[in-house]
Amino acid sequence: MMKTEMNKVWIYLENGTFLEANSFGAEDTSVGEIVFNTSLSGYQEIMSDPSYAGQFVTFTMPEIGNVGVNDQDMESSKAHAKGMIVRNYQPRYSSFRAQESLESFLREHNIMGICDLDTRYLTKMIRTQGAMMMVASTKISDKNELKKILENSPRIEDINYIEQVSTKVSYKHISGTYSQSKFEYEESPKAEAKIAVIDFGVKRNILNELVSAKMDVEVLPNNFDADKLISRYKAKELDGVFLSNGPGDPLVLKKEQEQIKKLISAKVPMFGICLGHQLLSISHGYDTYKLKFGHHGGNHPVKNAKTGLVEITAQNHNYNVPDNIIEIAEVTHTNLFDNTIEGLKYNNSPIFSVQHHPESSPGPKESRYIFNEFLSLIKR
Repeated sequence: MMKTEMNKVWIYLENGTFLEANSFGAEDTSVGEIVFNTSLSGYQEIMSDPSYAGQFVTFTMPEIGNVGVNDQDMESSKAHAKGMIVRNYQPRYSSFRAQESLESFLREHNIMGICDLDTRYLTKMIRTQGAMMMVASTKISDKNELKKILENSPRIEDINYIEQVSTKVSYKHISGTYSQSKFEYEESPKAEAKIAVIDFGVKRNILNELVSAKMDVEVLPNNFDADKLISRYKAKELDGVFLSNGPGDPLVLKKEQEQIKKLISAKVPMFGICLGHQLLSISHGYDTYKLKFGHHGGNHPVKNAKTGLVEITAQNHNYNVPDNIIEIAEVTHTNLFDNTIEGLKYNNSPIFSVQHHPESSPGPKESRYIFNEFLSLIKR
C-alpha cells in the first residue's frame, strides 16, 4: 500500500547520533529521554500511561498503527509520552473497535510520531549505551542547532513530572475491569474494604483491578496529607493505602517521601506498584538506582519466591530498589532477565510492593492475583 505524504523529522541524540526520518504525529520540536519497549501490542495503552511522561518510546514491534485507537484502551485522560518511534507506521487501520487512526490521535494530543527508522539499530544502541536524552524536530534540520537545544534543556531526572500527571482533586473510581469478550466494563462487586489511592500517575486499569478485587477506591493527589489518612485509619474509616506507578526519578519526590514515612510509622497497610514500590524503599532508608536501559515491555519473566512459578509480566521502569533492602524486607519476586528485585514484603509491617505491573494493559495477566493479596492483607 502507498504511504501518505509525510513531513521530515530530524533527531539528535546526546551521544552525537544524527538521524532523518518521517513524521506522522504532531509537528513540533521536543526534548525527552529515549527508551525501547518490547511489547507486541498495546501501543495506545503505552502512550497514554503517565509513567512514560518525558520519554520517546522506541517500539521493537515493527508494524504500528494497524488497529487504530479507541476510548476503552486509554490508561489515562490523555497521551503523556513525548513521542513514539516506529519502524513502519500503518495509516490504514483495521479493527471493529477502532474510532480513529493513531496519527490523528497523536496530533490531537500533541505527541510526535516518528517512522521509517531502523528501530533495531536504535534498540541495540540503547541496550549498549543506555537510555539517553534526545531532541526531535519537524522544524529544525540543522544538527548543531539541535545539539544546542538538547544541551540547554533539563534532563528527565531533573523534572518533577508527578506534578503534571497527578490528579488535582480527589475522586471516587467505581468501574471494574473491562471485559475483552463482552466489550463492556464488568459489574463492580460489593466492596469489602475502603482504600485511598495516591495518584503519582496511576493507570486506569490499576483502579479497575482494585475495584474488581472488592475495594472501595478513592483517588487522592500526590500532595496528600498523611496525618489525615492516619486519623481516618485509626477511626476505621479507611483500611489501607495504595501507592501508584508514575514517571521520573523517585529520589526527587522529597515531600511525598516524608508523607509515606508517616504512614509507615503508623503501620497503615500499604501496597505499591512501580514508582510506589520505589518510594516505599526510599522512605525506609534505601535509595533507588537507575538501570542502564530500564525494563519496558510485556515479556519479562519474574519468579515468585513463594510458589516457585515463573510469571510473564509487563514492565515499565528505569529505576530499581537496592539489593541490601533484604536487611528489612523479604524478596517475593525476582526478575529472571537480570536478577533485580521485583517484589518485597516488609518485615514486621503490613506493607508489600511489586516493581512490575500486575494490571497488565497491555501485557500478560498472570500477576493479577496480587490485587487480591492486598485485600487479604487488609483483612488480616
